[in-house]
Amino acid sequence: MATGALALGLDHCFGPVMLHRVEATVRPENAASRAVLAKVGFREEGLLRRYLEVDRAWRDHLLMAITVEEVYGSVASTLVRAGHASWP
Repeated sequence: MATGALALGLDHCFGPVMLHRVEATVRPENAASRAVLAKVGFREEGLLRRYLEVDRAWRDHLLMAITVEEVYGSVASTLVRAGHASWP
């Protein structure tokens, strides 16, 4: 469900909103979130050391991004064609 929601959000960002770039940060140990981002085309760009305070400690985060040039057509449609999502 998270992958589909992200794909629809990206379609909106790169479509009607006309953004050029979308960024996300994620903690390195959060494998599930990293997988969702990677599945829709986000790539790792770097490590942000001590980026946010979480549970009273400064935590590293990965910076991930995708640009409109990296998207061919609809992100959601691409997931459906690849068998990673279904459309009723």
